[in-house]
Amino acid sequence: MLEEKLAQIRHRLEEYKAERVSCLNLEGKNLFTEGLVVLTAGSARHARSLADGVAELCRENSWEFPHTEGYGAGQWILLDLNDIVVNIFLEPVRELYRLESLWGYDKRETA
Repeated sequence: MLEEKLAQIRHRLEEYKAERVSCLNLEGKNLFTEGLVVLTAGSARHARSLADGVAELCRENSWEFPHTEGYGAGQWILLDLNDIVVNIFLEPVRELYRLESLWGYDKRETA
């Protein structure tokens, strides 16, 4: 189920022209989520559009979507789907935090 959900999220993000989408399966590796999605948006407006696309996908599939952070500023938007956390970054912010490296993944990997 997790891999299918990650694949659907990736597909939606790529439809909305997200860049450098990384989907990390973290099952059994931590306590806060099973999957992590990290991607780059071209602008704050693009980041909000990507977040809206994921929210729409959640509604279409009746997935939980309890929390969003950073939507107004659009520099780093976090979407908490309970089992998956989606992080939408502008490039400079993504390079600063390098989330993938925290989990042992190279930033260029797209698993």
